[in-house]
Amino acid sequence: MTQTRFESDPERTRRSAARDESTAEASCPECDGRVTRDEASGEATCDACGLVVETDEIDRGPEWRDFGGDGREQKSRVGAPMTELMHDKGLSTNIGWQNEDAYGSPLSDRQRTRMERLRTWDERFRTKDAQERNLKQAFGEIDRMASALALPDSVRETAGVLYRRAVEEGLLPGRSIEGMATASLYAATRQHGAPRRVTEFADVCRVSQKRIERAYRYLKTELGLAIEPEDPAKYVPQFASALDLSDEAERRAGELLAVAKRANRHSGKSPAGLAAAAVYAAATLVNESLTQADVSDVADVSRVTIRDRYQELLDVYADREG
Repeated sequence: MTQTRFESDPERTRRSAARDESTAEASCPECDGRVTRDEASGEATCDACGLVVETDEIDRGPEWRDFGGDGREQKSRVGAPMTELMHDKGLSTNIGWQNEDAYGSPLSDRQRTRMERLRTWDERFRTKDAQERNLKQAFGEIDRMASALALPDSVRETAGVLYRRAVEEGLLPGRSIEGMATASLYAATRQHGAPRRVTEFADVCRVSQKRIERAYRYLKTELGLAIEPEDPAKYVPQFASALDLSDEAERRAGELLAVAKRANRHSGKSPAGLAAAAVYAAATLVNESLTQADVSDVADVSRVTIRDRYQELLDVYADREG
């Protein structure tokens, strides 16, 4: 069954005008012959009478040609996109460090000295006040930690937005830049549904885990971030990949956690600890060789926690089967 689309009068008028304009461009004004455009010469001529309808046509395409397709981005004339990971969002001037001219020839001593002075003044003007220097240092830390944790660009951008909001709302006085930057990155991973353990952030940052957790709670409360509790199942693929488990064991671990959540046994427990116990229990159920020490090293969870949660998961799973 086809659906009829009704057009309004203004829309019908625009479409009619567009058709008339395209027809006028495609036909010769003298003999109504067919007009052919030559992109090389920039002329539009009539095939029938030879009348030159248009000359010096503007070529709005690039002035270069790319046959392979790989160098299109490198030859583009536009600059870098805006980013939240720079204090000026990437819109200011950036003088390169190469002491070469446009042809690749080295600069003279006088020119080199001049470029060094220009770089120095450019750097000073880019961070003209304390707030911009704060942002620059924090964004550098966020980018460094995100690279160490192999986090995607979307998480980094969100972390930059959160930290900028914290600065604009005056949440930084009395707190360290490193702690708030780490808390922003941790909150960004939670918002994107790709949580990482706090211990992982503590390993790559310069502040303690307790200060990260305190800064995260403060940031979440003051900015009103709606962050859902961590889902233990989100940790299962990470642990299974690190332990080289089979797909069957990973699927069984997901089933164990699903049963535990339906029975509300996950409330008040560490998501990482519950996921580690589920991975160990699943490996046991499918007869794969895996020790509690191996799971403890990968998940950064104590063996006591794994043993306790492991038994709880098996009891709930057995009750369901029974």
